[in-house]
Amino acid sequence: MVSVRTVELFASLLALVALVGGLGCASVGGYVAPTTTLVNEIRRLSLWLAWLVAAVATAGSLYFSEVAHYAPCRLCWFQRICMYPLAGILLIAAIRKDRDVRWYALPLLIAGVCLSGYHYLIEWKPSLGDGACGIGPSCTDVWFRRMGFVTLAFMALCGFISIVALLFMGTPRDDLERQVTDDSEISTK
Repeated sequence: MVSVRTVELFASLLALVALVGGLGCASVGGYVAPTTTLVNEIRRLSLWLAWLVAAVATAGSLYFSEVAHYAPCRLCWFQRICMYPLAGILLIAAIRKDRDVRWYALPLLIAGVCLSGYHYLIEWKPSLGDGACGIGPSCTDVWFRRMGFVTLAFMALCGFISIVALLFMGTPRDDLERQVTDDSEISTK
């Protein structure tokens, strides 16, 4: 059986890979010519990659609460409310190749980034979290801090940011191409 500490380290590394990979793909995707094979492949898979991040984040949060018995605080629950539906929504979008899902997912992603960012902030500066949590575990409690800075709230933040980056990579060009295609279809009818 794998120890909880090993899973903490693995999940921490995975969160950092998702963050760096998502932001790297999004930034490279905006500056590299669309004919680049790697960029096209990443764009093609970006819905599946976004779903994978949401699914792993969901599974990870369930592992930490149900197997490791880390009781989620109030802010953790709100972050879960934002992340869990994304796993289902993004799976359907990936199957249907629906790039417009980014607009439906955006409210959950914005709320998730704000909640997890605030949660991470009050883990470092608990005085800013007065009243954030009521009954149950304190939102300022930290179950673990790997590599000196990776906590559960930070991992959630990495997940939300990487999903945003993957869903919105190449957006202006994609939207322009869709508009040109839609305009030409309308003019031929």
